[in-house]
Amino acid sequence: MSNYEDYKTHITQDIKDCLEGMVCQPILFIGSGFSIRYAKTPSWEGLLREMANLCSNIDKEFAYYKQIHNKDYIQISTLFANSYRDWAWGTGRENFPEEFFSQEFPSDVYIKHQISEYLKNLISHDWFGKLDELKKQEIEAIKAITPYVIITTNYDTLIESVFSNNYETIVGEKILKNNTFGTGEIFKIHGSVTDPSSLVLTVNDYEIFRKKRKYLSAKLLTYFAEHPLLFIGYSANDPNIQDILSDIDELISPDGSLIPNIYMLEWNEEISKNVYPQREKIISIDNSKSVRIKNIIASDFTWVFEAFTNQEPQSINPKTLRFLLSRTYNLVRYDIPKKTVQVDFELLENRVNSETEFVKLFGITTIDDPSKINVSHPYLISMLPEQLGFVHYYHVNLLFDKIAEDKGVKIKDNDNKYHVSLKTGKKSITHKYSQACIDLLLKVKNDLDYEIEL
Repeated sequence: MSNYEDYKTHITQDIKDCLEGMVCQPILFIGSGFSIRYAKTPSWEGLLREMANLCSNIDKEFAYYKQIHNKDYIQISTLFANSYRDWAWGTGRENFPEEFFSQEFPSDVYIKHQISEYLKNLISHDWFGKLDELKKQEIEAIKAITPYVIITTNYDTLIESVFSNNYETIVGEKILKNNTFGTGEIFKIHGSVTDPSSLVLTVNDYEIFRKKRKYLSAKLLTYFAEHPLLFIGYSANDPNIQDILSDIDELISPDGSLIPNIYMLEWNEEISKNVYPQREKIISIDNSKSVRIKNIIASDFTWVFEAFTNQEPQSINPKTLRFLLSRTYNLVRYDIPKKTVQVDFELLENRVNSETEFVKLFGITTIDDPSKINVSHPYLISMLPEQLGFVHYYHVNLLFDKIAEDKGVKIKDNDNKYHVSLKTGKKSITHKYSQACIDLLLKVKNDLDYEIEL
C-alpha cells in the first residue's frame, strides 16, 4: 500500500520530468501564506483588524463590518479607507506626512501609508535569525531554485529580502509599461510597501486592476505555457488564483485536461506517514468552469523546493542573465539601427550562422564536439510536442509509457538510436531525441504497428 514516502518519490520524479521536459527554470507565484509562515505577517483579515485598532474613527467591533459587508474584505478596505481619510483630516493628522494633505494625493493614501509602515516594521533585518531550523532550511532551499521570475500579490518586502539583490523588483502598472525582460525579476502585481500608492486595496483599485488584468495575463501567458509554475502561499479558493487561471485556462488547457506544468503547494501539519495525498486539484474559476492542476501537500517544504532546484554545479546569477538579455535587446533595438556602436557585420554574420561560434560572442563555451549529436539527435523533449501535434510534453511521455508497457523497453533509460543523454554539468543531464524517435512516436500515437530497434 502506498504511503507518504511513495508520494514524495512520485512527486519529486514528476517535477524532475517537468523540468527536463520544459528545459526552463521554474516560476514562483507567491501569496500571503509565504509571509505568514516566515515573517508572521497577518492575513488580509488580520491586517484589517490591525488597521481598525489604529484608527479611532473605526469605532465598532470588526465582526460588525464583516457582517454588513458579508466578509467582503475589499468592501471593508474601502470603508476603512474613508474612515482613515476623515481621521487624518481630524484628530489623526500627526500620524501622516504633511504633504498628504494636498489635492495631489488620493483620499486612500492615508490607509495605504499606514499599511505600508505597519508591514515594514514587521519585516525586521534579523527575520531569518528568528526562524526555527526547519524554516531556515526551507528558505535556503527556495533560494537555491533560482526561479526564472517571481510573481506575487504580497505588499511586503520579504521576497526581496529572501532573494537579496539578484532580482529586479517591478511594481504594479510598471509591469505593463516597462520593457521587462523576464528573467531575474519580481513582479509585484498588487503593489508594494515601497510605493504605498501602488497598493491594490479598495473597490476602485480592484476595478482598475481587473480592467488591466487581461493585459497582465497576456504578458504572463508565455511564462505559464513555457515554464513549470509553483503556487506558494495560496489556497485553492483564492480569488487571485481563480482570476489569473480564468484568463489563461483555454489557451493552456483547451480540452479541460490536467495542466501538467502548474503545481500548487499546500501546507498540512498533520500528514500521516501512512497516507498518499491527492496529486491533483480542481479549482473552480467561475460557475461553470474549472481547471485541473497538480497538487503537492507537505508539512516540510524543503524536499519540494529541492525538487524544483536545477542541479547545476554553479548557479548563474539572475541579475547577470537579465543584464545580458537587456543589453542584447537594446543593442539590436536601438544602438545598431542608430549607429551608436561600431559593428563588423561580416564577422557577426559568420558568427550567427554557427551555433558554436555564436555562443562565443557572449563568452560562452560549448560541450566537446556536439555537432554529431546535434545531427543524429537534434530534438530536445520540449520540441517533441510540436512535432507530434501536441501542446504539452505530458502527452509525449504518455507515448513513451505506452512503448514501455507494450514492448517492455524504456527508451529514455539508455543511449540508443532514439535517445541520448548528455552530461552538461556535475549532476545535470540533457536528453536529446532523433528523427527515428519522432517516427516511432507517431506510429504509437496513430495506433500503427511498430518495432523497437535499439
